[in-house]
Amino acid sequence: MKQIINTKNAPSAIGPYSQAVLINGTLYTSGQIGLNPKTNTLEIEDLNHETNLVMKNLKAVLNAADLDFNSVIKTTISLKNMDDFSKVNDIYASYFEKDFPARETVQVAKLPLDVNVEISMIAIK
Repeated sequence: MKQIINTKNAPSAIGPYSQAVLINGTLYTSGQIGLNPKTNTLEIEDLNHETNLVMKNLKAVLNAADLDFNSVIKTTISLKNMDDFSKVNDIYASYFEKDFPARETVQVAKLPLDVNVEISMIAIK
């Protein structure tokens, strides 16, 4: 049975999608961007801050489904500029303890609201 996951601790969806969907013990998150969930404003001027905000938003969505980063099995990172890879990678890695999930990182022509980074995850219970 499909369960929609929503939390006020992450930004509300800006389109016709859910923050995450849990089905058969697997959580599929929508991509998170550098939106501050408290003010609903973009915070993308500093890549380090933006990436940390994306990861905190993902943590809030995972926590709403009683999961954490140890539950993540797959991530997708979309970057506006692949030259930002090492900065984003270092911040991303700091949120995991060990046994990193599978992942792909791609550069895209444009992201929603012209952000620099968007990350989505798949996690299991």
